[in-house]
Amino acid sequence: MDNKWIEAVVFDLDGVITDTAHFHFLAWKQLAEELGIFIDEEFNERLKGVSRMDSLELILREGNRQNDFSLTQKEEMAAKKNAHYCEFLKELTPDDILPGIPELIAAIKEEGFPIGLASVSKNAGTVLKALQLEEAFDYVADAAKISKSKPDPEIFLTACKGLGVDPEYSIGIEDAQAGIEAIKASGMFAVAVGRNLANADYKVDRTAELEWEKIKAEY
Repeated sequence: MDNKWIEAVVFDLDGVITDTAHFHFLAWKQLAEELGIFIDEEFNERLKGVSRMDSLELILREGNRQNDFSLTQKEEMAAKKNAHYCEFLKELTPDDILPGIPELIAAIKEEGFPIGLASVSKNAGTVLKALQLEEAFDYVADAAKISKSKPDPEIFLTACKGLGVDPEYSIGIEDAQAGIEAIKASGMFAVAVGRNLANADYKVDRTAELEWEKIKAEY
């Protein structure tokens, strides 16, 4: 399809723009250990692209403690995890932008296409500020107003609506299976970053391989 039909590009944040997944893992691991639950890096893969409360539910089920706490207690746990995570975020700098991303954003902007962010992280603004990328995005979907987590398409549809574009003529970039499913469910063209991801329209192993000309050629 000729690139004149592209209306926008929407990025996920964690694992695509920067890799804060390990920070999330460390924060969840710290909380889980306080609850007597063990999680490892492999389990953490299941949390990628999943909202904070849904991630907590997965962890509680892993320890068979899903019925041990009230909603208020769970909200307090989620807030505690976020506090741990925010401490780790203080270490972020523009040097933590993943390889190839500055060049990709610059190439997209050079052609005048709007760029959106579709992250379920309520700390997306903090992360973008630390990376000095706030001005790069024309619209950032507010995760606090999203009621359904990926693989539901709500956040990608919200980003497209905020940009004023048609999802059918837009491109989504993700590194998690739940995110790929969300992009496809929204009707967008799905670009996957990472191995072992299914159902994407175009795949690369790492962000350094994300080249705008190649993405357009596959679109």
